[in-house]
Amino acid sequence: MDNTTGLRESKKLRTRRQLAATALELFLERGFDAVSVADVAAAAEVSKPTLFRYFPSKEDLVLDRFADHQDEAARIVRDREAGRTPVRALREHFLAALAERDPITGLCDHPNVLAFQGLLYSTESLGSRLAHYTAREVELLAAVLEGESVAPLTARLAALHLVTVRRELGRENYRRISAGQSADEAYPAAVTDADTAFALLADGLDQALPARA
Repeated sequence: MDNTTGLRESKKLRTRRQLAATALELFLERGFDAVSVADVAAAAEVSKPTLFRYFPSKEDLVLDRFADHQDEAARIVRDREAGRTPVRALREHFLAALAERDPITGLCDHPNVLAFQGLLYSTESLGSRLAHYTAREVELLAAVLEGESVAPLTARLAALHLVTVRRELGRENYRRISAGQSADEAYPAAVTDADTAFALLADGLDQALPARA
């Protein structure tokens, strides 16, 4: 990549981040449904066509950050250590993320994270659009499993279960935090839930999915 191309890409990334940050600030202040795309464009001092070049929908202004995690499950499974099954690799990664209070696990009581999650879970159109990102996550993980000679249907079913467990554990942790627990107070129950959920999957999937050679 030459210097000119690098500068251009850096500028695009800055613009993208500015648009997303401006939109989120407005959504949190006024409510998602009360803010139009035109409002976001005006606040960010860009045209609507410019905004749509970066984000295909209003919902993507909020959910774009999930794009950074779409390949996470696939990457964890693909890069797992020898002897580890996909379920074990994802379980260990999720437990480590819980210990770090990673926002993606829902076990984070930072006010900004709580505000974002509250917006996400209380807005129907955001929940519907999130399914698009989840479907892509499933697709990427299934492709990795198929690459390890898992039958296509088995790979997709396994990917659906694994991705759904991660999502639902995150939602349950958010419920605990939004109910008034601190992340530290909720941590033991979050670990127990994660162990239980992944153990349920392991009972079946470890018979169908290979360990890393």
